[in-house]
Amino acid sequence: MDNGLIPRRYAKALYKFALEKGETKRIYDLSKRVIEAFRENPDLQKVLSNPFISDEDKEKLLVTAAGQKDEIFDKFILLILAQKRVEYAQAMMLAYRDIYRKENHISQAKITTAVKLDDSTMKKLRKLVTDAFKDSELEFSEAIDPALIGGFVIDVDSVRMDASLSNELEQLRQTLLS
Repeated sequence: MDNGLIPRRYAKALYKFALEKGETKRIYDLSKRVIEAFRENPDLQKVLSNPFISDEDKEKLLVTAAGQKDEIFDKFILLILAQKRVEYAQAMMLAYRDIYRKENHISQAKITTAVKLDDSTMKKLRKLVTDAFKDSELEFSEAIDPALIGGFVIDVDSVRMDASLSNELEQLRQTLLS
């Protein structure tokens, strides 16, 4: 069976169960914490895949990654442990996050700058993006990439606005070559 299909099926089941309980947003927030825990602790995936680690310890790890006990998430953990699918936990949380975002029309907006900007400038950039994408709810993230030299790049789903100095230099180079 396809490794992408398994997590997606479990994520859909979790979403439907959370929807029945009216808790999709809470599970979404929890899924983001679990995803962040996997990002910060790459060895977490190795531990969950290790057959010599007890299911009880794996359950404790996932509850700790979630940051809290949660009835719906706890039932989900017990399900994936019983079905021997716990090694897919990270992929399941990623799939849940994607399902929730799609169902709730949430777009990702990533602002990348060459240096860290002050709060007022970042607020202006966020407003620029919010005004341009009035029909979408946006979740913002920020990154710093010194290779931009100056300016910024804003990615909203598949749309990119590149106002970086490195991009302008590349366009100038292309113009000079042609």
